[in-house]
Amino acid sequence: MCGRFTLTYRDMERFAVEFGVALTDTDRKCYRPRYNIAPTDEHWLVRGRLEERELLSGRWGLVNEWSSDAKRAARQINARAETVDRSHAFRAAFKTRRCVVPADGYFEWMGPKNARQPFWFHREDGGLLFLAGLYECWFTEPEAPQTTFTILTTDANRVVEPVHDRMPVLLDAGSVDEWIFTPETHRARLHALLTPAPDDAVVATPVNPRVNSVRYDDPECLAVAPGALL
Repeated sequence: MCGRFTLTYRDMERFAVEFGVALTDTDRKCYRPRYNIAPTDEHWLVRGRLEERELLSGRWGLVNEWSSDAKRAARQINARAETVDRSHAFRAAFKTRRCVVPADGYFEWMGPKNARQPFWFHREDGGLLFLAGLYECWFTEPEAPQTTFTILTTDANRVVEPVHDRMPVLLDAGSVDEWIFTPETHRARLHALLTPAPDDAVVATPVNPRVNSVRYDDPECLAVAPGALL
């Protein structure tokens, strides 16, 4: 599962360069570092458009085009890689609306409900994570489309497994275009990308339980928790 994540880059230009996408003045004005992105929050995604990568914003929690309301959004923040092409909720998006969600870490928890310890999984060098996703355009009104997205998950690797049995699908930089642009008829190529990341892809850092509450979204969320080890 992936239920919270981060994108803490202070400079939007930095991740735009890493993704190879153009920015608008509106993008720059809307951007801010995020330390605790939660379901139904607005975030960024990268999709394919006319053989180029395009950056746009969307709400986390996929709402199907045919939905009459957004009640299922919070339950569709993740899609299982193993069944994504057969799932009623995700199979249409898998065919033609694949995207990548930029992040630089995500959270998982361990311990009892009254003392949950969060762990931040991130690259050791602080670089971007390319999360495999799907998106939909849902019309809240006939003239007002709302972009929504989900993040794909797969089995945990050996670093993540002590905390959770699932992890987001982490693409390497060279696989971004393959995920976005490969025709759905080449399912074997697509499914080959939906595997657990190598064990050295992320490290686990125990962080401030402040992040347990969606009310907090600040650098203190990532303060290292002393004495909390895997």
